[in-house]
Amino acid sequence: MPFIKVYIHFVWSTKNRVPYLRTKELRQKVWQHIRENAKEKDIFIDFINGYNDHCHCLVSLGADQTIQKIMQLIKGESSFWINKQGILAEFSTSLDRGVQKFEWQDEYFAVSVSESMIDTVRNYIKKQEEHHSKRTFQQEYDEFISKYGFELHKDV
Repeated sequence: MPFIKVYIHFVWSTKNRVPYLRTKELRQKVWQHIRENAKEKDIFIDFINGYNDHCHCLVSLGADQTIQKIMQLIKGESSFWINKQGILAEFSTSLDRGVQKFEWQDEYFAVSVSESMIDTVRNYIKKQEEHHSKRTFQQEYDEFISKYGFELHKDV
């Protein structure tokens, strides 16, 4: 049996960054479902959290797992579940009664995390509510693009 410890910090947003995940209660329900579903699929989620239009997830990859497959399983199944359960309608206000179908954006970030930075990343993910009281997801997105050199790959 191989012994593997490879951590990936995933970040993805709702389709067109629509703030579907408006309440903390709704977000917690979605994060809990993602965690439970991942466990059933042998995906180890170390930490998950996010804000109204995006999700952060720290995952430890298994020997036969790929980044693409993990994202497909987590995002695809959770979108299906959110729509099937009708939880957007459950948490909607009178202003958005015509809630459209929930979708995640196709695009996502995936960056490796060194063992020495695991606690820092966990803490960053844990403090999403506080973090986004001071900055938007667009600002966070731009920071990720710059910090990890993704702007070099944008037009490729």
